[in-house]
Amino acid sequence: MKAELLAPVGKMENAIAAVENGADALFVGGKLFNARQYADNFTDDELEEIVHYAKLRGVRVYVTVNILIKETEVQGVYEYLKYLEEIGVHSIIVQDLGVAAIAREHFPKLRLHASTQLSAHSIEDVMFLKSLGFKRVVLARELGLKEIEKIVKTCGVEIETFVHGALCYSYSGQCLMSSLIGGRSGNRGRCAQTCRMKYSLMDEDKTLVKEAYLLSLKDICSIEFIPDL
Repeated sequence: MKAELLAPVGKMENAIAAVENGADALFVGGKLFNARQYADNFTDDELEEIVHYAKLRGVRVYVTVNILIKETEVQGVYEYLKYLEEIGVHSIIVQDLGVAAIAREHFPKLRLHASTQLSAHSIEDVMFLKSLGFKRVVLARELGLKEIEKIVKTCGVEIETFVHGALCYSYSGQCLMSSLIGGRSGNRGRCAQTCRMKYSLMDEDKTLVKEAYLLSLKDICSIEFIPDL
């Protein structure tokens, strides 16, 4: 099976560039219910335009609906999923199992992809998500090659892994630090990246490390592992 090259894009010109440079699929965020609230993101009209543009070129479009939803937003989610199905989006990437349930019941044409923020770390996690109707699972970013290989050979569901970019300090983005410190939740798409700031390490009144990037991880750069994947 040929690997799929999936490109994250935040605006129209990036999407077109990704298509023209060989991406098999794009994942994009709309203005609503998307974990990158501070990116440019796509208006509804732009989503419709890029879906049409990509389909003509045999490229799939996945839309992120990947934040945790409040009860007051359920009707809005319903309307948004209805729109995404109408314009022919191939799949939606989901963190909230409530959103998955709405999609399964009312919009069966939308394929479900499990977001990395569902923290699938094991065969059991992946099989559970498969049983809920997910067609693809984006694995937690902490897994190694041997763990990924075992899941691929065992689970019988599409598997996606990150190969490049930022790595969250917490398990697969399950972080509450930004929310607790600044009232901006990463699970609502508003992470303030507090782990990228400088901190001092203290032992009672003694400073062991002063003003250093103690929580900021190096980005993923997995180019050399792509043949193994």
